Order: sequence, then C-alpha cells, then structure tokens
Amino acid sequence: MISEQGADVSMSDIAKAVGLSRQAIYLHFGTRGGLLMALVRRADDRFEIKEDFFAAMALADAGNRLDEALRVWFRFVRRIVPVARDLVRLRATDTDAAEAWEDRMRDLRTWIRQLVETFRAEGALAAGWNVDEAADYIWTASSVQVWDMLVRERQWSESRAETMLRQTIAALILRQREDLPDAAGAGL
Repeated sequence: MISEQGADVSMSDIAKAVGLSRQAIYLHFGTRGGLLMALVRRADDRFEIKEDFFAAMALADAGNRLDEALRVWFRFVRRIVPVARDLVRLRATDTDAAEAWEDRMRDLRTWIRQLVETFRAEGALAAGWNVDEAADYIWTASSVQVWDMLVRERQWSESRAETMLRQTIAALILRQREDLPDAAGAGL
C-alpha cells in the first residue's frame, strides 16, 4: 500500500487492507514509525542489499570494488524508489518517515565509509580526499534523490543515470592508474 499510495497512508487503512484491527497493527509494530522502519528493513533483507554490497567489497581491485558496490546500490534504488520518494518528501514534516529514512541512510553511509577505507588502505584513494569526505561524496552523488532527479526530472534512462554516476564517482574518488605508485615501474 505504501509503494502504491505513499508513505502517508494511515495505520487504519493498512489494518483494514490486511483484515486486522488498527490496535493489532500497533501492538505488532509499536508505532507508525515502527511500521515504516520494518518496511524499509524488510526491503533491505528481501533484496539482500547488505550481502550484495559486502560481496562487492570483497573484490580485489579498487575500481571493480567501487563499480560493483555502486551497481548493487543502483539496482536496489530502482526497487525502492517509490517508497524512498515518499520518505524523502515526508521527512521534513513526519518524524516517523524521517527516522525510517535516516536509519537506513546511516547504515549505507557506514558501508560506504568502510568501502572508502579500503581505498585509503591500499593507496587507491585520489589525492585531496580523506575517508570521511570521500564517503560523504559517494553517499550524496549516488543518492536516491540524485538518481531520481536525473531519471524523472531530466528524463535520463535509468541505465544512463547509473552509468554516468558510476563513472564520475570513480573518476573523482579513485587514483588513476597512471598515478598509482607501481604503475610507472610496471609500464602500465
């Protein structure tokens, strides 16, 4: 219902649709925020975002690691965008929506920071970036909001938006091959 009608659908409407009392919904989820939190966490579990992201982080090459992590994220964005739009829209006026959104974005930011830390540790982080700023940049540039603006407002295809975001993020965040310390000696 939330993906079809928006995140501001009432608990009463949800209860009616599933044939339960409103009180039963509250007893199970505690609050409307609890329901929204369960919804977004269920999406994470159902679409295996964490498992897929950490599988990408296990790749040996920094460029492949970043590219695959972003591919995983953008696949997930395509699936969650209807609910994400509403949570983003409502978070300024709805504390439950804001809490659900911020909870998931905190986890994503943590994962991205861990990813960037691997780049720093192996000398693949481009000059001028520290781990926190690079993680902030990736998190922002790959956000649902940026992707959605390109697709909906600027009418880019989903694949074009994803490709260009992946390429520009990599170009800014990762040292170029010719800048890597072993590239000069190896003739790369």
